[in-house]
Amino acid sequence: MATLTPRAPGGPSAESRWSANQAKGGGRRLSAWIRTMLDRPLTSYHLVLAAAGLLVALGMLMVLSASSVSAYVNYDDAYYYVKRQAFFLFVGLIGIVVIVKLPPRGLKIAGWAGLFASALMLILTYTPLGIEFQGNRNWLQLGPSFMRLQPSEFAKLALIVWGADVLARKQKLLDQPKHLLVPYLPAAGLIVLLIVFQGDAGTAAVVIGIVGAVLWMIGAPLRLFAALAAAGVVGMAALVLSSPTRISRFEAFLNPTVAVDGINHQSTVGMYAIASGGWWGVGLGASRQKWGSLPEAHSDFIFAVIGEELGLFGSLVVLGMFLVLAYAGIRIALRSDDNFNRYVAAGTTAWFMVQALINLGCVLRLLPIAGVPLPLVSYGGSALMANLAGIGLLLACARREPAARAVLERRRRPPTPRMTTVVGSRTSRGSD
Repeated sequence: MATLTPRAPGGPSAESRWSANQAKGGGRRLSAWIRTMLDRPLTSYHLVLAAAGLLVALGMLMVLSASSVSAYVNYDDAYYYVKRQAFFLFVGLIGIVVIVKLPPRGLKIAGWAGLFASALMLILTYTPLGIEFQGNRNWLQLGPSFMRLQPSEFAKLALIVWGADVLARKQKLLDQPKHLLVPYLPAAGLIVLLIVFQGDAGTAAVVIGIVGAVLWMIGAPLRLFAALAAAGVVGMAALVLSSPTRISRFEAFLNPTVAVDGINHQSTVGMYAIASGGWWGVGLGASRQKWGSLPEAHSDFIFAVIGEELGLFGSLVVLGMFLVLAYAGIRIALRSDDNFNRYVAAGTTAWFMVQALINLGCVLRLLPIAGVPLPLVSYGGSALMANLAGIGLLLACARREPAARAVLERRRRPPTPRMTTVVGSRTSRGSD
């Protein structure tokens, strides 16, 4: 009959050792399961699809909640904004399907055409077709009210695809400064300047972040980043000092206790909304600040309404989905065996992460208000359609990972016909 070994004085008992071994075994099994799931060929594709889908679904829900009061007051229709957002979502989903189906050559052609088209639309904002909103002349009116576009959103997308094509073509020459810098940096600088002169510092910062991420991916020297960072700081300082509105926003950021009913009103109410949400929130649709206290509740400050209605739990879910999207994008870039796909994935991931960080930083009072929407979540037709096109790029690149490509090719390949032999007796008709 077995006996338990007596424990040493002060040592763990046999039962505690058994429990510890069981816990370690469970942890190893969970770790092995996670590794198995991550090693699947289409894991990157499914991660992007799941994270983006959850963010878009939550965004539609929160746009309905955050905008219903304003929509009813201004348009006598509580569903005004969410119906428009649903239309833009439908168009964006069509764009995803088209981008995923396009071959790489088609994407490259679209990138060149998109860069010229977006640059032209940015220039047109300086004509009578341009519309000024909250001090920024960054909208273009192309017809009825629903035909209003923000060209800078599509310029980000075009710059990513065009830049990836140019840098991939010159891959073997990128150790030479003239090939590293030209024509990518001049074209990117032109896009940034066109956006800066519109007065949109937040979008310009996002484009600079995209360019920096792509240059990091191709292995640009650190001295280039130092020079670009210095130029960016000088440019942003000049942009702030050239506008009384931006100066007042920066001063309000440095001193959040002044003008809480004026320039600091939006930030103060946003922080109050997040603080009042607690752990689990006040309940979906029960926000108090959306009743006129919080400006831009359904667009730039939608995260404040999420924090109020869904609490810390809902806020962490949003952050978690962005982290999953970031992991998937980086994974796609590192696993790609084609430089074009690698640079597209890196640029698109940087776009979403930089813009999300700027938006969250503004809502949480870590940055001055920049007027940048939360990707895939905030209300806005141009932003949502461009964001969904970016998701389409990530999905297309995920399908072209070596392992994923092999699996999809096997699925498309028609089944090999099998030869069967019928074995039987051969009888003669004349044997009877």
